[in-house]
Amino acid sequence: MTYTQSTNEQIDFGQKEFEAIVTVIKDYFLGLHHGDVAKLERIFHPDAYLKAPNLRRSLAEWLEAVASRPIPSEEGYSDNFKLLSIEIIKDQAMVKVECPLFEHFYIDYLGLLKEKGRWLIVNKMYTDIKEVAV
Repeated sequence: MTYTQSTNEQIDFGQKEFEAIVTVIKDYFLGLHHGDVAKLERIFHPDAYLKAPNLRRSLAEWLEAVASRPIPSEEGYSDNFKLLSIEIIKDQAMVKVECPLFEHFYIDYLGLLKEKGRWLIVNKMYTDIKEVAV
């Protein structure tokens, strides 16, 4: 986590914000694993865009795709999502996660902003690294 000051007040603020962001990411993982479009819609800003190499989707397009595909938890896929890193600077955060989903192994970068007292995902950039030796 990145802090601009080292006062106790700043650290308390940072822990509170960290926990709020982790809650959003847990909902993201649950929403993906259970195909819960309503849960996913609640944690994304309405004008969020999702970007992968050679693919761009609006939030509405992506949620429609999630709603129409099989549900990973019902297909027997495990919930092996991982939170890799969080960087918080004031009211913005960048989160890196691993999302094994069906036959894919995605690395997602989720950009979050805190607006009107809520952390929401405003941007998702992702790629499938299944074919890449890690």
